[in-house]
Amino acid sequence: MRSYWENDAWLQYDYIVVGAGIIGLSTAISLKELAPKSTVLVLERGLIPSGASTRNAGFACFGSLTEILYDMKQNGEEATVALVRARYEGLQMLRKRLGDKACGYEQHGGYELLFSENRAALDQIDLVNAALRDIFAAPVFVQDKKAFDSFGFNNERVKALVRSEFEGQIHSGIMMRSLTQYAQEHGITILFGADVESIQENSEQIELTVTHGKEHLLFRASELALCTNAFTSEFAPELGIVPGRGQVLITEPVPNLPFRGVFHFDEGFYYFRNVSSPQGERILFGGGRNLAFEAEQTADLSLNETIQQELERLLCEVIIPGEEVRIAERWSGIMGFHSSKLPIVRRIRERVSVGFGCNGMGVALGSTIGAETAKCVLA
Repeated sequence: MRSYWENDAWLQYDYIVVGAGIIGLSTAISLKELAPKSTVLVLERGLIPSGASTRNAGFACFGSLTEILYDMKQNGEEATVALVRARYEGLQMLRKRLGDKACGYEQHGGYELLFSENRAALDQIDLVNAALRDIFAAPVFVQDKKAFDSFGFNNERVKALVRSEFEGQIHSGIMMRSLTQYAQEHGITILFGADVESIQENSEQIELTVTHGKEHLLFRASELALCTNAFTSEFAPELGIVPGRGQVLITEPVPNLPFRGVFHFDEGFYYFRNVSSPQGERILFGGGRNLAFEAEQTADLSLNETIQQELERLLCEVIIPGEEVRIAERWSGIMGFHSSKLPIVRRIRERVSVGFGCNGMGVALGSTIGAETAKCVLA
């Protein structure tokens, strides 16, 4: 049995958010901003956020040239431009909310490596820049021949380099720790290790059965926001959101690393960047999900050996040819994907709203999706 004090102060809230990733915390913060006197609880199943928010590559980006061209073909120019705008505005919102130091933010620009099979994308740079002209104050993409000559990539494979000055990088761990502290400082309660087992709704409130080890608790609220990204299908399978495993490795320090910035190739399926550490500059490299779409549609955090071997091969043959590099760590994170690649923010029951918008762009979209989800909850 619970005490009076527990029932009165710990189990009843105005709003509950499930998921303490970037979208969940951003939703809770926006709820507090819009309804300052409300009580807001965030429930997270992991001891730290257990999805992709602390396990991603730390790209503060909005889409490479070939990725945007692909999205235009699939979803049309208007929807793609709106999505790029939401990503870019989300990044600015995050930086303004926390400050660059609290995000571990660095701005070295973003680049895309083009190979023979997609070099024709250069012919469409002007088209994409024109489509994005109302978002950015200058052309977004330019061919960078100077960087191409100096970065040391394998020029038998890499035929051109496209630069965007508007992209940057963050330290995902520092950013999420700062966002968590920001939420707590603004009166939001966050409980970690809280696994939501069931959700029940009646005419007066929403009830969540939550377990922590052998302990079972019943939390109540007027409204619920599901911000569980890849795990949304556990509560709302009808939305068609599926998990996708992203695999990453990071090297030991590489002496005299010739490049800084965030890099993409193959329509964003591969991505790498420099990571500054006290020991020196490292290379973080991830991707390869397109090698095994079906196998990587999983919430299992183990590694796929085939993908890891391909990452190592590309690292040594394309990114830093002729150099001996050692792998320091490997890990994976679970992202959420939808076939349309478009965000989903909607009320799915009378008292339940969903905020989803990642598709591999959680850092960029988290703040804007959180703001939209909070408005949906309050509507």
